[in-house]
Amino acid sequence: MKTKDEHILDQSVQFLKSVGPKRAELFRKVGIESIKDMLMYFPSRHLDRSSTLTAAKAYGYVMNGYEGEITVIGKVFDKEKRTFGRKDVLKVSFRDEGGFFECVWFHGIKYFYDVFDEGDIFALSGKPSISKFGQLQFVHPDFDRITEDESQNFLNTGKIIPFYRIPKELKEKNVGEFSLRRIISNAVELYADYFEESLPAEIISAHNLMPLKDAVKNMHFPASKQKYEAALQRFKFEEIFYLEILIALRKHNYKTKLAGHSMLIKSKLIKEFLKTLPFDLTAAQLKVLSEIRKNMEAPEPMNRLLQGDVGCGKTIVALIAMLIAIDNGFQAALMAPTEILADQHAKNISSMISRISSKKIKVALLVGGQSKSEREKYLEEIELQEADIIIGTHALFEEKVKFRNLALIVIDEQQRFGVEQRAKLIGKGITPDVLVMSATPIPRTLSLTVYGDLDISIIDEMPKNRIPIKTYLRKEKKLPEIYEFIKQKTKENYQAFIVYPLVAESDKLELKAAETYYNELKESYFKELNVGLLHGRMSWQEKEAIMFQFLQKKFEVLIATTVIEVGIDIPDANIMLINDAQRFGLSQLHQLRGRIGRTFKQAYCILVTKDELAEANNKNKFNLEYLSPSQLEQYKAAIRLHTMVKYNDGFKIAEIDLKLRGPGDIFGTKQSGFPELKFIDLIRDVNIIVNAKKAAFKIIETDPKLESNSNKPIRKNLLEHYSGSFKYAKIA
Repeated sequence: MKTKDEHILDQSVQFLKSVGPKRAELFRKVGIESIKDMLMYFPSRHLDRSSTLTAAKAYGYVMNGYEGEITVIGKVFDKEKRTFGRKDVLKVSFRDEGGFFECVWFHGIKYFYDVFDEGDIFALSGKPSISKFGQLQFVHPDFDRITEDESQNFLNTGKIIPFYRIPKELKEKNVGEFSLRRIISNAVELYADYFEESLPAEIISAHNLMPLKDAVKNMHFPASKQKYEAALQRFKFEEIFYLEILIALRKHNYKTKLAGHSMLIKSKLIKEFLKTLPFDLTAAQLKVLSEIRKNMEAPEPMNRLLQGDVGCGKTIVALIAMLIAIDNGFQAALMAPTEILADQHAKNISSMISRISSKKIKVALLVGGQSKSEREKYLEEIELQEADIIIGTHALFEEKVKFRNLALIVIDEQQRFGVEQRAKLIGKGITPDVLVMSATPIPRTLSLTVYGDLDISIIDEMPKNRIPIKTYLRKEKKLPEIYEFIKQKTKENYQAFIVYPLVAESDKLELKAAETYYNELKESYFKELNVGLLHGRMSWQEKEAIMFQFLQKKFEVLIATTVIEVGIDIPDANIMLINDAQRFGLSQLHQLRGRIGRTFKQAYCILVTKDELAEANNKNKFNLEYLSPSQLEQYKAAIRLHTMVKYNDGFKIAEIDLKLRGPGDIFGTKQSGFPELKFIDLIRDVNIIVNAKKAAFKIIETDPKLESNSNKPIRKNLLEHYSGSFKYAKIA
């Protein structure tokens, strides 16, 4: 039940001063329907009096060696575009009561020229310098337009001014920053006190959190910088706390409401299998196996994430877990993201278990493109439990697939499957143990959040004798030299992948195409070599045949698209040339590089890109908000490429990828019911996440139904605002 106060906040925004029915319809289009919505539309940034100087004082600061950021408020005096050589430059002159200063832009000239009109007042922030003509200067500063009244009020009182993002729908109807700021100011003054607390008093006290009403006020119009930080801290904690409550509920439900299978190592099957391996398991693999074994022995269902870098040996660990299930009379399933990877798993696993003499183990493969008779044969074997290990793609969770005794599910490259897809496969068994694997190392904060309900095992050690891959960034004009390098290395029994982003030419993207360059290269630079071609338009059987020929050294060079990204192991393929490398994401680049360097040989990854990106300094700082989409992508591409050259460590690469893309893009959480995170920074806010997780898990451990009086605000808030995420909380 909502209280009278909360119903007031649910009223339409039309009742706010300066809104009315027409503007209310406009706000509704951008997701602001109620007074509460308006109050929760927080500023994107603030302008703080404490860092504001006159132009004269700022000049003195710089002359005395000050190197920090400052803010100066000035009126546009003049602007001009100049061309130096091939580069355009925009210079805008400003004045205040202390003198003149200028701002300079080298990128986005057309956009910025239209922003600054003579007579407009702006607050400009950045690191100041002195130009060669002795003028105070800012290069690509942050800026906000303010009214004359605001500039005077700001300077005289030290007031902190909020700035809001203005959606284009509002801009088009002349609702700008000034009018929106006035509307929200009235709303805060009249309605902020109607908020009811959404966290228990004990949580607020224990974590020194600002009360909700005060937090809302100080997010908009903070009394001080410290008050704003405290308000932001409150919303960060609450956001991650409720996510952790959902995760804790999911883990509690999985462990307590579902009965699993207790699977012990009963015979000598595992010991015999280990003896057949031509190598010893690493210490990290043995540690992870011990963790998995304890899970499988327990009566509660296993729900474990196995992560480790490309080539660390996750698959062999998963196979041993499957053999434990088979040793106990059960079936095991392995789901892979592509047909070619599923087929490779089936062949490799069949080969490895063929050396076991004490028990005959049968593997079944379910993928698209199989003949009807072959598919029906496998379906029958699965239903009758004649098949022990069932390997396939999403075909595994189709309705026709009926397992007789499924007790373990292994999901490879799990981030490629949605939560609902995983749930369908899990539903094929009676509470099976689940082992999900990822070759994309997961940063700690995502382990605490997205995967917070899973037990986590990490293989943090590569097999012995592995030499770190050398990665180079080269300009396109260096390609002839790179081709010559490949030719020389083939004389040392090296094989090479040459990767292109697309199969067919695209005028729009202007990318090289695998087919075109295959024809060109085999007739020119590689006419003395055998060259193969692999691309996504081939059937999985065709792809598999090409890869088998490459394995048998029928080709020295394989030209391919990203179908080679996952799971293919060619021991002598130790050169990876990636064309148009700026078009690939960090995770893709790392996965591609992981296809080489699988033996004791030195491996080489060569990233070829545009000249300007090959020379770009990834330490350059840009005002990202005002870069055009193409400039922003170029900036991010430069960071990705230099990251690949600098790091081999997948965890470090994943941290940088998280900063560039965000968790939703990396792990598919936007499609999985994972609540959107607006406040928390998954890189910097580790301490808040850890504290919120501890508090949430403790509450669910002691009061899983949230029945106590102190936990009623949590229960109420969950039902009102997180009901759409309950399905997420129930799926493993």
